[in-house]
Amino acid sequence: MKKLKELLSDTLVYGISSVLARFINYLLVPFHTDVFRPAQYGVVGLIYAAIAFLNVIFTFGMESAYLRYAKDRDKARDVFKTLQLGLLGIATILAFLLWLLSPWLMPLMSLDAGTETIYLMMIGILWFDTLSIVPFAELRLVRRSWLFATLRTGNVLINLGLNFFLILSLGWGIEAVFWANVVASGATTLVLWLLTADMLSGSWSHPVFRKALKFGLPFIPAGVGYAINEMLDRFFLNNYLSPDAVTALYGTGYTPEAVVGVYNACYKLAVFMLLLVQMFRMAWQPFFMRHSDDAQAPALFRDVFRYFNVAAGILFLSVALFVEEIVQIEIPVLNAYIIGKEYWMGLHIVPLLLGAYWFHGWYMNFSAGIFIEEETRILPKITLAGAAITVCANLVLIPFYGMLGSATATLLSYAAMALLLYHRSTKVYPVSYELGRAGLMIAVAALCLVMQPAMIQWAGSEWTANILLLLIGTFLLGLLSYRKGAAAIS
Repeated sequence: MKKLKELLSDTLVYGISSVLARFINYLLVPFHTDVFRPAQYGVVGLIYAAIAFLNVIFTFGMESAYLRYAKDRDKARDVFKTLQLGLLGIATILAFLLWLLSPWLMPLMSLDAGTETIYLMMIGILWFDTLSIVPFAELRLVRRSWLFATLRTGNVLINLGLNFFLILSLGWGIEAVFWANVVASGATTLVLWLLTADMLSGSWSHPVFRKALKFGLPFIPAGVGYAINEMLDRFFLNNYLSPDAVTALYGTGYTPEAVVGVYNACYKLAVFMLLLVQMFRMAWQPFFMRHSDDAQAPALFRDVFRYFNVAAGILFLSVALFVEEIVQIEIPVLNAYIIGKEYWMGLHIVPLLLGAYWFHGWYMNFSAGIFIEEETRILPKITLAGAAITVCANLVLIPFYGMLGSATATLLSYAAMALLLYHRSTKVYPVSYELGRAGLMIAVAALCLVMQPAMIQWAGSEWTANILLLLIGTFLLGLLSYRKGAAAIS
């Protein structure tokens, strides 16, 4: 249990900081959905979708490459300087190219000549975030998790404060969102460079850079595939949902941009599951690399996967069952709901997105063997397969089901990627993940949600029914997680 406790400790530190940072940042959702119309919020969603997509290209998989090659601390300084300088050059060239391509790219994000400043700030956010990748990876690798957490939280506080000041005090529009972000990203990157300045005392190494590129380049198509799965649905909803289909699905008064805004706001309710996955990933990647040579590593990884599914299942039930109550929570300072009332029409997509991120957690678990055996070349194939499913499912489903079609496409894509990675990972690094047991846990959570209407009718109270279902589901998940001898790993 000692190694599991080590993973849990790091996960909690990253988790607490991520939850805190996300909670603080999440205050922007009720704020933005209160001050911006759905169509305006849709434009914000489109730009951040573009940032997520382009960030993959800017970073070249160097975060994973650094974690892989800088674990040899005798060579860490050379690796740090080489990758950091390499990213500086790459990010600068790509930023210049984006500026040149602005006449063609801006219309895709519903931007025109009068909003070019927003586009330039998008480029600035990408540039600064790229230069923080390696320093943040160094903090994770040497387990300076509290410093990592402090910087992440500070970034969010700057962003939040500037949003409130620029919008409430100065009366700015959506441009305030991006000014706040670029300032926060720039400040964080500057502090990170100062904190890790001693790592730049190493030497530039062409062999290290070539090795890092060979390891990291497969992450570009893999990351592009992930960005497609995560963000392209906004563009599909904006461009492939006709005004007639919008009226048929949602009534008069809505535009495709407004649907994107509603979808983007409700999508953020899945942040609870995403948080679990992200805080797990932050601790998991350095953890499995440290223990990759242990004889008991396969059994250890199996137990980690089982416990992850228990946590994911309880979280799924907690959010999916109580989603209508969650959005009605009022933020006292803002005098606004978690999500503005205009956006509640999209709440039916939340369980599907929670399930998608649950499968994303499976993917993170199964990635251990791929990293350990340096089989990263398989990742582009898997994520691009997932991207193909996303594209095809969106094109087929959106005209008939709108937001529900996009959410379903996301769920199908993440499930397919997780299972494909499981198949490959267990071949190169055998681990008995007990997939049947994990599948039953998902089935239990889904069944509790399906039973919700009948349980409400039987109990006569929505709160009573939801609490009963949460207790029943938690008990069954715990029962399924029991495995004799699981605690023997130390």
